[in-house]
Amino acid sequence: MEGIKYLFKSSFNSEEPLKNNQVRKLNLKRSIVKELYRHTNLSIHNLSRTIKMSTPTITRALEELMEEGLVTEIGIGVSTGGRRPSIYGLNPRSRYVIGIDLERYFIRMGIFDFSNQLVSEIHELNTGLDTEEDVIGFITEKITELIQAYNIDEDKILGVGISLPGLIDIRTGLSYTYLNTGEPVVKMLSERTQLPVFVEHDTRAMAWGEQSFGLARNLKNVLVLNIGSGIGLSMILDSKIYTGHSGYSGEFGHIQIEPNGQLCHCGKIGCIETVASGKVMLTKAKKDITEGAITQISNMIGNDLSKLSIRVILNAAREGDQYAIDLLARIGEALGKGLATLIHLFNPELIIIGGEISKAADYLIAPIESNLNIYSISRIRRDTNIVASELSDDARIMGTVALVMNKIFA
Repeated sequence: MEGIKYLFKSSFNSEEPLKNNQVRKLNLKRSIVKELYRHTNLSIHNLSRTIKMSTPTITRALEELMEEGLVTEIGIGVSTGGRRPSIYGLNPRSRYVIGIDLERYFIRMGIFDFSNQLVSEIHELNTGLDTEEDVIGFITEKITELIQAYNIDEDKILGVGISLPGLIDIRTGLSYTYLNTGEPVVKMLSERTQLPVFVEHDTRAMAWGEQSFGLARNLKNVLVLNIGSGIGLSMILDSKIYTGHSGYSGEFGHIQIEPNGQLCHCGKIGCIETVASGKVMLTKAKKDITEGAITQISNMIGNDLSKLSIRVILNAAREGDQYAIDLLARIGEALGKGLATLIHLFNPELIIIGGEISKAADYLIAPIESNLNIYSISRIRRDTNIVASELSDDARIMGTVALVMNKIFA
């Protein structure tokens, strides 16, 4: 029922509850909208066959949807023996989704129309969870500014999707890493914005993006790695995004690979994150440069270590800096060792490397594959392809759009 309310807000303006026949009609109309959203353009015959309703019933519902501005007649299709059919599609500007990628040091946000196209550009703000004192208030303000800047009718906004890092309990909606106030993030933001809000773990948001718009489309078993300052994993198993009992699945970065290794911020010893994360890569680079490592990174940052970032190291690698390439190779080797375990457990058809460090995938994939050959059974290993995400930085924000639409059509 919630999805119907978001899609057909005007039908719920009355204080009187809807009658059963009204609910049935709205369910039919939602089914039509769902098919048009997923398949772009369809004829009445296609819709009737898929939804399993009569042609007159589908025709009447389509007429109402066109009157409401949700559906439009696209043109005439190809004849299969009789009259050429009319083709229908969604009106892209009839509904909108706001996508927000909320990270430690930045926020990316944009408005998408009903055809998943950006209405606005993706706006990147140089502040985030670790730097903004009142993140909820800040986001609320920016959502309002975005809606006003692009003259969007708030009644046409289906929802706000948010990608958030850290531990999020899917049963309670509470975040235990960021925005840990004792209140669900959804509740805090929806009360401020008066809009439906949906929150997803950042790496699972990435998987939503890959499954709906990226390289995981039409595949059943895929692992999605999020490699940035930390390391996350999302699993698409039998075409479904796996969450685990509480929503904490995918903490791949905290699998131990070095029993006598360094202390991880999680409190354990030798986690993958202690050797393969962007945060550790930065720490090592600062130490090595201070001790006189030969690298053009020093010139790139003007010998000011406060300017050192993951992006700087990636740029140095792309320019052929051997030190930077070696840093990335070390990450790839550790990832390969850890991924061998996952390949044995899940036998995926594809592993997608995403996140900030995936921009240097050319320097990661070779050492990953080399270590997979050492630590995994060759018969199982050969069934898995490893690729870099084509969505790159947009995987998470596109995933928030897919998340909202999945909730609407659930």
